[in-house]
Amino acid sequence: MASVLCLLAVLLLAAAVVTDAVTIVVTNKCGYTMWPAALPGGGTVLNTGESWSIDVPVGTRSGRVWGRTGCGFIANGTLGQCQTGDCGGTLACSKVGFEPITLAEYSLATGAGGADQFDISLVHGFNAPMSFLPSASRCARGGPSCPVQEITFNCPSEQRRVAGCGNPCDGKSSSCGPNNGTEYFKKACPQTITYPRDTTNTVFTCPTGTNYKITFCP
Repeated sequence: MASVLCLLAVLLLAAAVVTDAVTIVVTNKCGYTMWPAALPGGGTVLNTGESWSIDVPVGTRSGRVWGRTGCGFIANGTLGQCQTGDCGGTLACSKVGFEPITLAEYSLATGAGGADQFDISLVHGFNAPMSFLPSASRCARGGPSCPVQEITFNCPSEQRRVAGCGNPCDGKSSSCGPNNGTEYFKKACPQTITYPRDTTNTVFTCPTGTNYKITFCP
């Protein structure tokens, strides 16, 4: 009897471990190397065709994943600086100010019957095409996708950055809108936030415990 109870306790513990974390698989389908970063999760390097699996605790309220490009190494073999998507991460910014960054943002609910929320944000600009989708079909809605062609082709010359397109509204008031150079962000990625106080972005939802897949160059 004691052995049965012990086995039951182990199985319950294993079940708790499984349901207390959500797995996010990040895949690089670009024809170039990406250095994705995540909070929580840290960072890694992904060559073309490679994937990175992150286990995120259920209840994480401000998770995010973003891609960095053009990263370099310093003398001891660790990452130094990246050209884009670097600010706010584990590396130093390659220049002053916000770097263009495409963010996958999410909030994982707790408890039975709760709902996760996720979207793609372009608050500081665009640097990498990205999709953010549930890995199962149990969600009421799909997920966001942000392509590269329309944004890069329509980026005004004064907003062009190394491998990205900067947002002209960074740090400006809520009056910064479509007539201030953000219309192409909304046109290409209608689910995104295009400036800090834009509240018109679409937030997607899935039941608690759903796993997700993020793809660069989907």
